[in-house]
This record gives sequence, structure tokens and C-alpha cells, in this order.
Amino acid sequence: MRYRAVSVALVALAVSGCGLVGGGEGAGSRGSERNVNMQQASDRADEILDATLAAVRPGVEARRGPSTDGICTDFKNDATGAGQVVRRRYVVTVISPERRGSFVGVVERHWKAQGYEITAVRPSKEMPAIFANAPEGFQLTVKIGYKGQVFFSVGSNCVTESEVVEPDREPFDPDSPEATGLPYIESPFWSAGTPVPSPSGGAG
Repeated sequence: MRYRAVSVALVALAVSGCGLVGGGEGAGSRGSERNVNMQQASDRADEILDATLAAVRPGVEARRGPSTDGICTDFKNDATGAGQVVRRRYVVTVISPERRGSFVGVVERHWKAQGYEITAVRPSKEMPAIFANAPEGFQLTVKIGYKGQVFFSVGSNCVTESEVVEPDREPFDPDSPEATGLPYIESPFWSAGTPVPSPSGGAG
């Protein structure tokens, strides 16, 4: 089960190097959304992730990461029969240290344009991160970890428990460079070893 092992490794990478500043990955328990079930929350999380990645220009290659579906207890509202979902993406395009701040900046601007609340920022050249809340009760994270691995996650608050269909993922080749869990696709823009030029310099 090498695929499962790599999935576990990716989760470990996502957790390692977090150094969170006032925020974290995954779902919270700050209130339940009982009019939404786990499948609906999963679908919405995927929509948020897809829209976020689509906002990155030039585009990058990304894969679905391991999903998390589980039961939660909302102590504040004493919600029962409730669950939470977390959906993930990881980027296999190499983002150079010089352009990682610009990358998360693109994501931050997109999230603000959608009306999402930025709750924390990790200002680091090597491992920057942004944390946000969406009005629908989702917690959003983009963070850059070891060797520039970019991780996205969207987690729900407590929602009505339901069956959840695991999203399709592309077939995985354990002998490919992707098996390392690290980015491997070079981008003329995002992998460049220079900072992104200012707009006045004519760069995009």
C-alpha cells in the first residue's frame, strides 16, 4: 500500500514546519452549520480550492491531497450527529524561495476579493503561510513547507453528519518524482531564482 504511505507522508509534511501564527489548518468548533451536511460541505470545500488555484497566474500543477472526514462535537451548541470535513491540495510546481511570498500574496488577494477574513499571516521567506475564514464557516490555509512544498486546505465547521464520497484522484505512480512528496515541475515564472519584478517593470 505504497500510495497510502505517501498520502500519510504528505499529511506529515503538511503538519511539519507549520509554526502557526494565530491560526491553523483544518476545521474548528466555533459553531455548527446544521443546515449543511458533510457531503455539501465537502463539495463547497473543493469549489473553494479549485477557485483559489484557478486564481493563480501563471497556473501551477496541483494534486488532490488526502481528505479527512470525521465526527465532531460542538460543545458550545451541544450539536450531536455532526461531522467535519477537510479537503486538501498540494502543488507539484516548484516555487522558488524568491517567489514564495508573491505566490501566497496572490492567494491572499484572491481570498480578500471573495470576502474571506484573513486571520493570520506567517511572514517568512522560506515558509510563508496565510490563514483565513470564509463566511460559510470554512477555515482556509495556504502554507509553504519543506523544500517549498505548497499545501492548501479547506476545513468545515461542524455540519450535519452524512455519507461522503471520496473525491477522485489522479492515478499515482510510486516510481515518479511525485513519490517523494516534493514539488518537481519547473515553471519559467514560479521557479525563477529572482523576485517578481514590480508592475512598473513590465512583469506580470
